[in-house]
Order: sequence, then structure tokens, then C-alpha cells
Amino acid sequence: MKKVILSFFVASALTIATHEANAQAYKTALGVAIDLGDGATLFGPQIKHSFDGTNAGNAQVLFGDHVTIIGADYSYNQPFRGTNGLGWYVGVGPQIAFVDHWGDDDHAHFAIRPAAGLEYKIPTAPLAFHFDWKPWWNLSHESDFEPARFTLGFKFTLK
Repeated sequence: MKKVILSFFVASALTIATHEANAQAYKTALGVAIDLGDGATLFGPQIKHSFDGTNAGNAQVLFGDHVTIIGADYSYNQPFRGTNGLGWYVGVGPQIAFVDHWGDDDHAHFAIRPAAGLEYKIPTAPLAFHFDWKPWWNLSHESDFEPARFTLGFKFTLK
């Protein structure tokens, strides 16, 4: 009987904790991303969608000098305990960069981009911000790894 009561209290506590954590979260956010670091600075729209509060997908189209990058990422997201709106995430996703030099040197690069970052959702406003380390691991056209890449994001959150 004690195990049944203890199990009930544990299940209730987990349900309440999950409900409070999800009350801080958002389902979908639209915004802009700035990709910067070594090399060109890129800017463009992004969308992030949370599938269940922990797992999310992010897609962006970034524009820069003679380059357009299309990317999608998966991320695992968790709030920091004791904070109101601050969380961390890790993720990875494919990126395709289309380079246009207005000549015969047009080409595309395929890359994988891991990410580790922080996100803050303002509890009293439909706004969220993120900062992450997002290196560029080019897998085509003279494969290389560029560790000094970061993104900033400013999003309007939807329920």
C-alpha cells in the first residue's frame, strides 16, 4: 500500500512539474536569425516548432554576399531549474549553401551543423531570443570544419 501511495505522489509531482515546464514553453516561433563568426555574416527568416516541449525542429533561410543557405535542425531543449524562461539546447542538422559568383564558379556546399546554445523566452511577452555556437562542417568542395560560427535569433512566439 505504501508503494502505491508513494507512486501516486511521484506521478503527481512529475505531472505538475511537466505542466509548469510546458506553461513556460511555446509551440511555434517565427523570427530572424543572424549567423556570424569567421567569414561572411548571414541574415534571414527562421521558424522553430516544438513537437512535445523537449524535441523541436528549426528551419532557416540565410542570405549573405553571393550565398544563400537553407537549413533544418533538430534540437533537444531543456529549461534550467529555478529560472523563468531560460533554457539550453543541443542539436544538429543539414545545411545547403548555394554560392553564386556570377560566372562559372557557381556551386553548392552540403554541410552538417551541430549546435549548442541558450534560449530565453520572456515570460510576460511573446518574445524569445537565442544564442548558440553553431560550427560549419562542410562535407563537399574541399571538406573543412569552421568552429568559429555562432547564431543569434530573435523570435515572436505563438502558442
